[in-house]
Amino acid sequence: MRRLYRPIRGPRLLPRAGAAVVSVICVLCAVCALGFPSLPSAPPETVRAPDRATRVTSEVLRLRQEAEETRRQYEQAQRAAKEKKARSREIDRLLQGRRVVADTLREDVGSAAREQYRTGGFTAVPADESAAEDPFELMALQVPDARRRARLARMLDEDDRKSRRLVAEGEELALSRPALDKDSERLREQVRALEARLVEAREDLNTLAQAAVDNGRCAPLRRAASGGGTGAENAAAQAPGRWTRPVTSYQLTAGFGGVGANWASTHSGQDFAVPSGTPVRSIGAGTVVAAGCGGAFGISLVVQHDDGWYSQYAHLAATFVTPGQQVRAGQWIGLSGTTGNSTGPHLHFEIRTSPEFGSAIDPVPWLNARGVRL
Repeated sequence: MRRLYRPIRGPRLLPRAGAAVVSVICVLCAVCALGFPSLPSAPPETVRAPDRATRVTSEVLRLRQEAEETRRQYEQAQRAAKEKKARSREIDRLLQGRRVVADTLREDVGSAAREQYRTGGFTAVPADESAAEDPFELMALQVPDARRRARLARMLDEDDRKSRRLVAEGEELALSRPALDKDSERLREQVRALEARLVEAREDLNTLAQAAVDNGRCAPLRRAASGGGTGAENAAAQAPGRWTRPVTSYQLTAGFGGVGANWASTHSGQDFAVPSGTPVRSIGAGTVVAAGCGGAFGISLVVQHDDGWYSQYAHLAATFVTPGQQVRAGQWIGLSGTTGNSTGPHLHFEIRTSPEFGSAIDPVPWLNARGVRL
């Protein structure tokens, strides 16, 4: 066997070998002292992309929830302002009516007083003149007028109290209106700012989703990114029943069986127009059996349900689940997007008899038959 090295022999060569070793060590020390940059174990995009996608997704969900809550507060303030303005108009109308009533009551009170002065307090002369000498009969003739005058006085007093309350309420409404208008304006500006930031975050989400499709790496995001949600969405996700809608707020667009240049044959599902980053929910309990990352459907998921039916969710921007994972009805499984053959942000939803394309049926009557109205 050929030797790959030559052994050092003799005392004469040892000093040279030692000097060589020392030289090598010194060179290494010098390099370390100057600072040698460490090489990354993987390209930066590979390391940072999932974390960035998680951050962007969380930002979209946070801004979406905050914008929805602020919009709800703004609409509530607008309703309160509208109700107070309507109440102010109602108070003006009531006060105008009260003034008419008060004038009438005062006229009646004045008429009764004038009549009392003219007749001496008696409403009629007795038919039997002999009865006029009976003081009790004369006092009885005064009772009806006395009751009428007392009733008019009470009515006038009550009307005056109601009018004063209405005036006080109107003044209070007038004082509160500037603060309410200012609060409404503040909330409106907050909504505008949040929606502008949300548009930017959604654009970032779409960019990252397309990059994932182009790279063929559509890994699901961490489950923490799917937390939160508006009160309506959380309530809908926890609603009783086996089946639910895939999204909670939407506009139905292209339906099943439609024809057009965007489809090779006919449209195989129902489209839900929703902004990118809208939480997509499993319509029922089941198991995730497929996850797509490209092609006409872009990022997509297929869920097998307990009764043998399959639901498909396409053109997603991100997913939260993996094949083999169990899901429940209403659980967030991804976010809507515009990946694949898509002309704008929406969810393409199918009901299939098998996991494969080509086995879809019209999902609208299928959901209707299970108590889900779209």
